[in-house]
Amino acid sequence: MRSKPAALLIFIAYIGFVSLGLPDAVIGIAWPSVRESFHLRQGSLSWLFIAAGIGYFISSFFIGRILFATRIGVLLAGSSLIVAASGFGFSLAPIWILFASCSIFHGLGSGAIDAGLNHYAAHHFSARHMNWLHACYSLGATLGPLMMTAVLAGSGSWRAGYAAVGTAMLVLSLLFFATRNYWESAPTPAEPRSSAQASVLETLANSTVRLQVIIFFIYTGLEVSVGQWGFTLLTESRGVARETAGLWITLYWASIGLGRILFGIVVESIGIDRLLRLSMGAAIAGTLLLAARMPAPFPLIGLSLAGLGLAPVYPCMMTRTPQRLGSNFAAHAIGFQVSAAMIGAAILPSLCGWLADIYGLERIPMVTAFLAMTLFLVHEILLRRPSAALPIGRAL
Repeated sequence: MRSKPAALLIFIAYIGFVSLGLPDAVIGIAWPSVRESFHLRQGSLSWLFIAAGIGYFISSFFIGRILFATRIGVLLAGSSLIVAASGFGFSLAPIWILFASCSIFHGLGSGAIDAGLNHYAAHHFSARHMNWLHACYSLGATLGPLMMTAVLAGSGSWRAGYAAVGTAMLVLSLLFFATRNYWESAPTPAEPRSSAQASVLETLANSTVRLQVIIFFIYTGLEVSVGQWGFTLLTESRGVARETAGLWITLYWASIGLGRILFGIVVESIGIDRLLRLSMGAAIAGTLLLAARMPAPFPLIGLSLAGLGLAPVYPCMMTRTPQRLGSNFAAHAIGFQVSAAMIGAAILPSLCGWLADIYGLERIPMVTAFLAMTLFLVHEILLRRPSAALPIGRAL
């Protein structure tokens, strides 16, 4: 960003990413209890991912039109309110079909927050701030499982955990509504634009766009598969105590947040592409260590290494989108990337659930190791393609 924005605007953006991550990782801790309450199979979790993915896809794919019709401050407030309502819905749902239906509203609200903030930040913030913004997502994703673990340990009620998440999101919605005018009153930099904006079909026809969409699909599916199935894998297949497994999964999400803070400091000196190569290699090592089925503390080391390796992928790829594609393709491409990410978050963890039903839970870490290697390969292919390399100015 060429001109320094109001400090409050940066703070609100950080809060937005915290709110985005807070409810996303809760189901991984709550699922064994939810499954027992509704008498479900392991693979039933896939319906939650699919429902949330549908909602996420709809709101993120059409984010351009949504932002044209609605101010971003109002969007954040309304979207957080929808996520809060889904949290209370999860808590109160008396039957499985109603519980699963709440995932659609969770996806709708979260998708709008994700795509809207990423679109703004990719054009206005540096790679450093993008990493720190997504570290705030990881903070939310760390607090969510920690909150659910504490509630389960204290009361044994997963419903109380979802009610707590809904309450937190409601408070954030009120905060966004109270500060909605700051987004429009903050200084806006002049953004370089090409002579014409590409259409949706022209953007989809761009092979570089398609490669980036594939990366976001694989990355988010990998991150969610490790985070959401790790607790079940450790407790039901490897005999780890629930409190210990909950702490380990919390540390996985925390390692993603810590990695984004650290990589935000060094990314500009290392370079985005070089950092991504190194981090994806670390993710491969971490997932292979988890798949090796070694005794403690090796699963914890594998989870932490995988989290650190995955940490910079999403924010750095978002930062590179306008640089690599140019502003004429970037607007649509960012929405497509967020949509692809959520489809990956729905399909790939669902695939893990189906494989667990058929072959057992130990197939899941094998799948995540394969996904980590595939992610590295696709990124290497992307690096060999030409970049628009537009002079986008000095970012904040």
